[in-house]
Amino acid sequence: MSLTTPDRRTALRLILCLIVTAFGSAPAAMASEITAPVEQLHSGLTEVMRTGRAVPFRQRYDRLAPVIGRTFDLQAILRQVIGLRWSSLPPDQQAALEDAFRRYTIASYVANFDATGERFEILPGVSAVSNDRVIQTRLVGPSGQAHVLAYVMRQTGSGWRIVDVLADGSISRVAAQRSEVRSVLADGGSAALLVSLRRKTAELSGDILQ
Repeated sequence: MSLTTPDRRTALRLILCLIVTAFGSAPAAMASEITAPVEQLHSGLTEVMRTGRAVPFRQRYDRLAPVIGRTFDLQAILRQVIGLRWSSLPPDQQAALEDAFRRYTIASYVANFDATGERFEILPGVSAVSNDRVIQTRLVGPSGQAHVLAYVMRQTGSGWRIVDVLADGSISRVAAQRSEVRSVLADGGSAALLVSLRRKTAELSGDILQ
């Protein structure tokens, strides 16, 4: 059975927000430190959704860009997505890919979180998976229908950051990106990946972002 348009949009939004089997839980004091980036992200997304398409895409992008930068470890995500090939890329290619991936990630969130009436809820408890932590949340629609989003957090030199988002218990954004990115790399190398990221960013923004 094919997805209807609303279902397809819901799936796209869910896969954007990065379940692993969790063992143990974090103390309450640490939990607040770990959940802070997720709270910041939700606050930024809520503001963008509240204004919706009444505000130009570029303005919403500029509002959300610093929030994404503070809450995600995009460099770690990109390295994980590309894999061992990353270390063999020249510094200028790495820098270009990091910039394109950052712009694509921000544009993805702006384009897919533009509906009003939705809200986020952070569920109690922070689970531990090796050195990472997992925060369970829900995205609740106007009708009350809810979808589970799990954020995988990792401690960095700048504090805890999001390194993956898992939708409805099984859909990993990093895993999905890894499959697609490595296919592009195999066909055309880093140059093709750069073109692909820039093209997708332009499509998401209606050619506002090139």
